[in-house]
Amino acid sequence: MGSPAGGGWGAAPAKRARRGASRGPEAEGDGSEPRRWDTERLCQHLARCGLGEPGLLPRFREHGVTASMLLDLPAGAFEATRVCLPAERLKVLACLDKLQEQHMDMMKVFNDPIHGHIEIHPLLVRIIDTPQFQRLRYIKQLGGTYFVFPGASHNRFEHSIGVGYLAGCLVRALKEKQPELDITQRDILCVEIAGLCHDLGHGPFSHMFDGRFIPLTRPDWKWKHETASVKMFEHLITSNKLEEVMESYGLVLEEDLNFIKEQIGGPTDEAACEISWPYHGRPKEKSFLYEVVANKKNGIDVDKWDYFARDCHHLGIQNNFDYKRLLKFIRVCEVKNQRHICTRDKEVGNLYDMFHTRNCLHRRAYQHKIGNIIEIMITEALQKADKFFKIEGSGGKQYQISTAMEDMEAYTKLTDNIYLEILHSSSPELKEAQEILRKIERRELYKFLGETQPGTRSEVVQNNSLAESIAKSKPEKDPPDVELKAEDFVVDVVNMDYGMKEQNPIDNVLFYCKADPSKAVKISKEQVSKLLPKTFAEQVIRVYCKSQNPVIVSAAKQYFIQWCMEKNFTKPPVINSLVIFIVLKASCLLAFSLWQSHSPLT
Repeated sequence: MGSPAGGGWGAAPAKRARRGASRGPEAEGDGSEPRRWDTERLCQHLARCGLGEPGLLPRFREHGVTASMLLDLPAGAFEATRVCLPAERLKVLACLDKLQEQHMDMMKVFNDPIHGHIEIHPLLVRIIDTPQFQRLRYIKQLGGTYFVFPGASHNRFEHSIGVGYLAGCLVRALKEKQPELDITQRDILCVEIAGLCHDLGHGPFSHMFDGRFIPLTRPDWKWKHETASVKMFEHLITSNKLEEVMESYGLVLEEDLNFIKEQIGGPTDEAACEISWPYHGRPKEKSFLYEVVANKKNGIDVDKWDYFARDCHHLGIQNNFDYKRLLKFIRVCEVKNQRHICTRDKEVGNLYDMFHTRNCLHRRAYQHKIGNIIEIMITEALQKADKFFKIEGSGGKQYQISTAMEDMEAYTKLTDNIYLEILHSSSPELKEAQEILRKIERRELYKFLGETQPGTRSEVVQNNSLAESIAKSKPEKDPPDVELKAEDFVVDVVNMDYGMKEQNPIDNVLFYCKADPSKAVKISKEQVSKLLPKTFAEQVIRVYCKSQNPVIVSAAKQYFIQWCMEKNFTKPPVINSLVIFIVLKASCLLAFSLWQSHSPLT
């Protein structure tokens, strides 16, 4: 895995330096780590430093002297003593040593529990040190899952830094293997920024906000957190006046800002999606750069690489996918006049492991039955607080929880902290919301009745009619004494897949063979193994009861089982526990009646 220091600095064009224009912190360098400079970049820097003695630079070019040759070997042992005179060599080494010290001062080292000690470009550090990015410290990566897995306390903040780092690693690996791709320092820096800022738009408790709360409070508004990420990125740049800083590191504002936003949220012009190349930030020749941070083609991107490793680490779940190995085998191939990131054919098993890991994480953690009901209860609390909870935005305008994303100044203030603000509020309007959160604190959660799956290929849509349907399914044989209503039930429809609904994502992955690395091919599932899954998506319907009363919960289970039978859904695995409960209840009633009959008081 390449170091982020190499090539991670945005190099300003040489002519800008000759004009004496402001270059910012890197005025004396040309961008990337000096140790990685080739002969030409070394000569350009020495010329700017006034070390253009007659014949020195031509001799360097003739013998292919690089910066690493000068820095890595002791001056006395350097075999190029025949290339430059002793006085010249001392001046050259002094110039490079000074630049190396400046480089070390400017790069920021983060000790990340997943990727180790990583170096972050100074422009990325400037972005990190803003209120809009620091906001991510207060948004849990896994939302309500933290209430089930005590170790899952990590936040969007560290994940975003990890994605920015991996984005740089991947692009630099391609640049090193395939110089003909013409990957520039600007490209690398823009991809790193996109990785760093891709999650700026997440709301409280991450996917709970855009997956549960917004669809309920604003059902007609098609909103995604990626859209908010683009708006928050724009707000971050303008409110912190980072335009000049970005230019000082060699970025071309209009073009590069477009490129960064397109990587996060897709094409900025929806009408452009109809044409062959919908992007404005980079030409079609660099199409592969759009597959690094958020790969819409097959879902294999550095965002997943980081959250697989990071989430598994904090959840205590084994991660079987090795992104470091995959980095060694990626390259770019051209298919139908467009360049795509491909991987070696023998790595197909590793990619299936990656999607299997994703599925396992969803089953065991992300869609945990208790984590989900806690998120549903938090969502209910936010719904009840929505009209009464005010957030001040730009110009002093007041926003609700469900409208805060319309103003980025207001949205910057909306984090997981809203949970505690409601819980400890003295406002009488928030009493109903408070009571729901107090139930979570006391672990008085809605009771899980069981789960089922639709028969054949029918798909169930989440809506209020599901609870109404269950409430009408009172068993005719041995009916419970309790009459239940739709408000007594909570139905959660969970869709789990390999990332592309019913489709096998590997069908969209391109591979290359050792014999011909320039030719991209596809590998079918049958060519890999007969033990791979036949279907790649399933739907699970989970039903909960809001009451804590054992009698009502028992009746609710009977309603649920009857509903599954009427709908021809799979038999829920709760029937055995229900039978045990009914037998125990009957035994207790019998024992009580026997005690009464033998009591001296009767």
